[in-house]
Amino acid sequence: MKVLIVGSGGREHAIAVSVAKSPRVEQIYCAPGNAGIGQIAECVPIGAMEFDKITAFAKEKSVDLVIVGMDDPLVGGLVDVLEEAGIRAFGPRKNAAILEGSKAFSKDLMKKYHIPTAAYETFSQAEDALEYLHTQARFPVVLKADGLALGKGVLICNTLQEAEDGVCAIMTERKFGAAGSRMVIEEFLTGREVSVLSFVDGKTIRIMSSAQDHKRAQDGDKGLNTGGMGNFSPSPFYTKEVDDFCQKYIYQATVDAMAAEGRPFKGVIFFGLMLTKDGPRVLEYNARFGDPEAQVVLPRMKNDIIDVCNACIDGTLDRIDLQFEDNAAVCVILASDGYPVKYEKGFPITGLEKFAGKDDYYCFHAGTKLADDGRTVLTNGGRVLGVTATGATLKEARQKAYDATQWVDFANKYMRHDIGKAIEEA
Repeated sequence: MKVLIVGSGGREHAIAVSVAKSPRVEQIYCAPGNAGIGQIAECVPIGAMEFDKITAFAKEKSVDLVIVGMDDPLVGGLVDVLEEAGIRAFGPRKNAAILEGSKAFSKDLMKKYHIPTAAYETFSQAEDALEYLHTQARFPVVLKADGLALGKGVLICNTLQEAEDGVCAIMTERKFGAAGSRMVIEEFLTGREVSVLSFVDGKTIRIMSSAQDHKRAQDGDKGLNTGGMGNFSPSPFYTKEVDDFCQKYIYQATVDAMAAEGRPFKGVIFFGLMLTKDGPRVLEYNARFGDPEAQVVLPRMKNDIIDVCNACIDGTLDRIDLQFEDNAAVCVILASDGYPVKYEKGFPITGLEKFAGKDDYYCFHAGTKLADDGRTVLTNGGRVLGVTATGATLKEARQKAYDATQWVDFANKYMRHDIGKAIEEA
């Protein structure tokens, strides 16, 4: 098989590593890819939103399967374009990817089908949002830009002033672009946050192993929200009791709701959950593998990812026995100092060769590129590398991951030092 992966980050590198394990795959392409993906795939200079070029390339190379990793092309309808051209694609169609593409849609869906979530209101005018904050809101509140905002369009506001500033940032100043044309104000939930990825074929859902993300930029969950500074899997807080509740009231209910709306979902649904004192609640949905969730979940998956992707496309997921190793994984993001606001890039990265030949260590590239010499790897983004290690226990995997962060270096290397610290408190 020839497989084309669409995207350029750590998630796509993790997908590429899984695809490369399949004995059925002889050639991997990635558009546009990065320096790390380029070690196992042929990277082509086509942007993720260049649908016509992606389609033409897939036809030219007789690609058998396109895996769309990123949210923007999914929400934009790349899968529809590929399918219309007769090209097999893994990921939700545009009318299903709205589950991530619009916070207002997903909240309304949960309300309609009684899927447990935080209470909320939706606004399309800043004045109406401000009036609600002054007259009805109980603080703290959560403000969410309706559309895609690279994981950064969520603001937790403890005071009225913070919330007013947040409405201004989202709806008036449009700091998150068109994503802020509408916004959701919802109640602030407290508890442990857990991420659960799943494969879906339109009617059947298979749950992957749980994971736990660290969104804030600084130790102790301080600083701005980022795309994710690290992750671990499985989460010790995702108990059988939690799973039983979610299986009954959230997972299948979401798949059935989308089908009932005429939007059958095929691909990956990411459930962002809050484990509250009143039970699990859905914080958000994503319509693809999480990043960096993919970097800790996929290395633990026993199945051939190609078999699973095909089953999702063909509607035969009920025949798949999805299995994961009885181990643990921890991913620590090495970022550019100053991320997510302002940072420099273009620095040489050293030590990458130390990961070669190690089955229990991974260095997933997120923001990297090759220098003009074709050999030197340079930093090329806010999140640069995802250093992942597996171990028999979460504590072992955490120790190994942090040890491995010292193998690589670049000029403005930055990381959190408490990824998975909650493990020791569990």
